[in-house]
Amino acid sequence: MKPTRFTAPLLAVALILLMGLGVAQADVVVFAAASTTNAVTEIGELYAARNHGRMVPSFASSSTLAKQIGNGAPADVYLSANTKWMNYIDTKGLVTKESRFDLLNNRIVLISPSQSTLPDMDVTQGFAPSAALGKNGRLAMGDPDHVPAGMYGKKALETLHSWDDVKDRLAPMKDVRAALVLVERGEAPLGLVYATDAAISNKVRVVGTFPETCHPAIVYPVAAVKGGNSTEAKRFLDFLRTPEARAVFEKYGFGVK
Repeated sequence: MKPTRFTAPLLAVALILLMGLGVAQADVVVFAAASTTNAVTEIGELYAARNHGRMVPSFASSSTLAKQIGNGAPADVYLSANTKWMNYIDTKGLVTKESRFDLLNNRIVLISPSQSTLPDMDVTQGFAPSAALGKNGRLAMGDPDHVPAGMYGKKALETLHSWDDVKDRLAPMKDVRAALVLVERGEAPLGLVYATDAAISNKVRVVGTFPETCHPAIVYPVAAVKGGNSTEAKRFLDFLRTPEARAVFEKYGFGVK
């Protein structure tokens, strides 16, 4: 695959980094949405334990990963937190179409630090999240311009006529896990993250859950990346559909399609 807009020095650095990790031909390089970090890491350990090979993951915002793939970064499998960014690389001819399928579902929730006295919120038409922010607080969320969790969150808030209430009081983060960390540290009194992110942390608590009808369905598509190791990509994609992998995803709160 010929790199586009991914300069030769940057491509060389990426390849050197992968070589430094000891990536061999039998390894599978997986670019996956930040929200899947815990689940995919554990699945990778199971994958290796079954002597299928080693999974070498790269976790970040789906948008960041899609742009990296579009610019020539080496990947075998891409797992996105929404269809937009999978479609982005698909339209560039970088997806093996027959390998693509929808893997997971999720929910979006509002969280506060676990020690916060903030009461639960009724997430309905016209609710005012800014009331929970105090004088100077901000709502931590993935950047709604490109991070899937933030994009879903913005749409949900718009549907509930609550976006104008809070749009000038955001702390837009590079990915959903960064938003989670901001709330964990008490640096933001309120955050908007996936339910699965909230579930992995004992430093936050859920104070509100968005109705699924107020935003597009949260779907995680996955596919093999053209130019990657197609044999190992297929092996890993097949493993994602096993009962073992399903059990891990469900343990972390994902719905498995």
